[in-house]
Amino acid sequence: MASLAASQTGCRPVLEALLRVLDSALSPGWTDALLARFSTLADVLAASPEAQARATGSRAVADLLLSVRRAQLHALRIPLIDRPIVSSSETLRAYLHGRLAHQGHECLHVLYLDARNHLLRDETAATGSVSEVTMHPRTILHRALDVGATALIVVHNHPSGDPEPSADDRHATHRLAAAASSLDIRIHDHLIVARRGTISFRAAGLL
Repeated sequence: MASLAASQTGCRPVLEALLRVLDSALSPGWTDALLARFSTLADVLAASPEAQARATGSRAVADLLLSVRRAQLHALRIPLIDRPIVSSSETLRAYLHGRLAHQGHECLHVLYLDARNHLLRDETAATGSVSEVTMHPRTILHRALDVGATALIVVHNHPSGDPEPSADDRHATHRLAAAASSLDIRIHDHLIVARRGTISFRAAGLL
């Protein structure tokens, strides 16, 4: 509880200054409402525009926060362009953490790579509930063939904050890897992203 309070105290002036662009008189109230609902600045930015608008009663606030979120992810993604991608890269992990770690539901994300491990596509393959998301190998591999990918990095998040893979995570990954192998597509890694860290199936000897 103390660490959460400290985090809120630290991000409050940043968020309030941002919202002051819209209305200096209303920005303190908007800030209070957003932090009461989402707790931290990272959670505020990861929330849906609909949830942000409900919390503040302002669509303009939601539109501004969406623009900030898009700029944040764009800045994190730029270093990944036109260079080989490896799952151990801190640059890649920073991007994925920013994109997924604070989502309130599980999302399955796939990085489609060419023969040089350069990024072809960076897409959400499925969304799920707060505790699970379903991996469909046929859908993922069909998309890989469509874009000419020869390798994939699969990523999903754990909203609980704990990146430890479940038995279902392991089983689904092995099914995908087996299906991909039959098409000469390599699964470079499966990363699980959470607030408390990122786990690599490859580094953990699970793939």
